[in-house]
Amino acid sequence: MDVYQGAVAALVPFLVAERAYGYAAASGVVLAASLLSSVVQPLFGALTDRRELPWLIPLAVAAAGLGIALVGADAGYPATLAAVALSGLGVAAYHPAAARLVRTRSGDGHAAMGRFALGGNIGFACAPLLVAGALAVRGPAGWALLALPAVAGVLLARPGRGHGRAAGAGGGAPGRAVAGAEDRRAFARLTLVVVVRSVVFIGLSTFVALYVRERGAGAAAGAVALSALFAGSAGGTLLGGRLAARWGRVTTVRRAYAAAAPAVAGILFLPLPWAYGCAALAAAALYVPFSLQVTLGQDYLPARMGTASGVTLGLTVSVGGLASPLIGAAADATSLRTALLPLAVLPLLAWALARGLPEPSA
Repeated sequence: MDVYQGAVAALVPFLVAERAYGYAAASGVVLAASLLSSVVQPLFGALTDRRELPWLIPLAVAAAGLGIALVGADAGYPATLAAVALSGLGVAAYHPAAARLVRTRSGDGHAAMGRFALGGNIGFACAPLLVAGALAVRGPAGWALLALPAVAGVLLARPGRGHGRAAGAGGGAPGRAVAGAEDRRAFARLTLVVVVRSVVFIGLSTFVALYVRERGAGAAAGAVALSALFAGSAGGTLLGGRLAARWGRVTTVRRAYAAAAPAVAGILFLPLPWAYGCAALAAAALYVPFSLQVTLGQDYLPARMGTASGVTLGLTVSVGGLASPLIGAAADATSLRTALLPLAVLPLLAWALARGLPEPSA
């Protein structure tokens, strides 16, 4: 599924080069994929808290793949926005349902959520290679190739392949989590942390390839930078669970954001060979909190795990797109480096917000 979120960012350099989109127009594509998704993901989460919908996950995967494939129709800018919005809607439907399923069917929330997030990271990392390889095939056939992962995903996720909730996970009613004390104030603070983190990571994933190319490197170097960013996210996800076992989730989240700030600055100011390493380090630091924030949110709202997943996991991978057009407009008006400078400061804001989070009891 997450290969299609990565594909949106990977398509940005192509749209700039082949369709003459400016920075603002290209980032508007990211906005289209994120806007609808960020609004409706909590709604899908609330829906999965109320009823079991075994058909939702395969339908969501199909919509995500179809939307990206339809970008190839090149029927104009509005049609491109509509296509990526369809893909974003599929993402919105998938993440809350899948994250709730992972938590309710596994006894070990941290490890299972980490594996779930790792799968998404691998999808992100593969997206630039998938896009580059598919679009090397000219014409509609290349775009059709982008739909193949969705076909495989639908076959794997179709109803009847064991996607029902585990017995006893929710008590009597289908889809219900075991009730517990809610900490809405902590959940609201965590949501702000998630939003800030999303702006930084989505901003980087949207513009890092263009930034590398703007510094004199070729298109291949931009793809390498984007792949380094996504590959670093996988390492961060694996590291997050290990560090949380030693320090606790909240302490791990705080320290990760403190480490992210200098790594993002390194992307902007260090020479290119070092910038690739900083991209991987920045992504790792931003992804150490990824699965931890999902389980924290679920523990702050234990009776509404779908809703918590829709906000923490859903907004983590979508709401940053809302800020991308602002970054793009600033880049058009000044320079891309100037527009990206706030991304080096925002992790410190996430660190400050995370200092007020309580550590839920296990």
